Amino acid sequence: ATEPSLLEVQAAVDEADSRLREAGHRLDRLRFALQAALEQHAGAQQAVQAALDRLHQSDARLAAVSEQLGQLGAQARSARGESERLQQSIAAASAQHDADRATLAELEERLAAAQQDAGPDEPGEPDTAVRDELAERCRVDRQAEMEARLAVRTGEERTRALAGRAEALDRAAAEERSARARAVARRERRAREAVVARAVAAAADTMLGHLERSLALAAEDRAAAETARAGRDAERSTLRSRARELTVELDRLTDSVHRDEVARAEQRLRIEALQQKALEDLGVDPQTLVDEYGPDQLVPPSPPAPGDEPAPAVDGVPAVEAQPTAYVRAEQEKRLRTAERALALLGRVNPLALEEFEALEERHQFLSEQLEDLKASRRDLLDIVREVDERVEQVFTAAFEDTAREFEGVFARLFPGGEGRLVLTDPGDMLTSGIEVEARPPGKKVKRLSLLSGGERSLTAVALLVAIFRARPSPFYVMDEVEAALDDTNLGRLIQILEELREASQLIVITHQKRTMEIADALYGVSMRGDGVTSVIGQRLREAETA
Repeated sequence: ATEPSLLEVQAAVDEADSRLREAGHRLDRLRFALQAALEQHAGAQQAVQAALDRLHQSDARLAAVSEQLGQLGAQARSARGESERLQQSIAAASAQHDADRATLAELEERLAAAQQDAGPDEPGEPDTAVRDELAERCRVDRQAEMEARLAVRTGEERTRALAGRAEALDRAAAEERSARARAVARRERRAREAVVARAVAAAADTMLGHLERSLALAAEDRAAAETARAGRDAERSTLRSRARELTVELDRLTDSVHRDEVARAEQRLRIEALQQKALEDLGVDPQTLVDEYGPDQLVPPSPPAPGDEPAPAVDGVPAVEAQPTAYVRAEQEKRLRTAERALALLGRVNPLALEEFEALEERHQFLSEQLEDLKASRRDLLDIVREVDERVEQVFTAAFEDTAREFEGVFARLFPGGEGRLVLTDPGDMLTSGIEVEARPPGKKVKRLSLLSGGERSLTAVALLVAIFRARPSPFYVMDEVEAALDDTNLGRLIQILEELREASQLIVITHQKRTMEIADALYGVSMRGDGVTSVIGQRLREAETA
């Protein structure tokens, strides 16, 4: 009774958790503030260092600019001196040019005077020596004039170039002076920024000391809170384990009560169903049924089934009939299962069983008659098949013998000195037997057709075909290029056989051989005219010869 309740313990635990979370939050805020101050201090130091670096770079650039400005001033002075020398050269060249022009004018006047003073024998023609001297002096004067003009042009170009370069150097000097003024201003600004950065760094150091003290205090608070939290966690774990045990026990008891209630409900439903079934099936009140057929009543024996033999007598004494027995539930359930199986084997009562039996009997009689008819038809068909097989065997045997006899004669004519015959693969069964052709041309020992040449195989096939024609003649025969692979000798032998066949039958032969065309009565061909249209051409050779 003196122990605190579960709610109080839980409230204390929640309060400790909230205090611990607040301490953690405060510690996190202090850490964030310290990290921000450190980052600000580092940034200030980097800014100071960057300002110093930029100041050094500016000083270096300023020194470089001063040096470059001195070089540019020296170049400007040298350019001015060069410009003055070029001006003097230009003035001297101009004076020389003027003197050359005066000399040229004087020479032209002398040339004119010389032409006026020329005698009548040579009007307008000066002396050759004078002319040559004057021409040479003119050439020299022109060359001097050309050189003077080139020198003047060159001096002017150099003057303009030096003037442009001087202007560019002046502009560069002005830009350098302005850049130097800007560099001085930047250096002063960076000095002021360095003073501010040092002040910020001092403030950051002060703030860092305060933050370190705050962090130490927060660490002490956190250690105390961690210790208190550990104790609270242990108590909470103990209480939670006890609460789980009590919850498991409560669930077990609740399940047991629920199962009992369900079982009672099922029993009530089963009793109600049995009572309803007793009323519907037997029409007896449940109480009356229990009074008359309850477990306290004797169970009468089962009556013998129809057709069962009575129990045999023992030593001439008849068997005693079964007597009612006391109610035993296991035995009665066993009797019930036996009776249910017997009832299931009997099946349901079919009132149409007699009609169905008569219909099935009539159908059985009809099918028996049909079966006898089928058996008789099968016997008749087998007799007909046997007669047909015998007839086919006789006809095939006769045809094979005639064809084999004719083949030997035809082969001997087509292959003089050779030997050929037809052989059955299964002489005992003429209906399924195959036929093999054995051919041995003169001078060869081979019998298989695959070992013969193309012409020999073609001639052997023609021999078999002609043998079939002779064994079983026909009114006409159609042959398509049967002599295409034959040489002249074998073609002559085949033509003799065709002459013999045409005496009793009509031959239609498709061929490209001229010798075969020569023995024909009529020729038919397809020709293409000049306009590309084909036409059939026919010609009777026998009538033309007779005419």
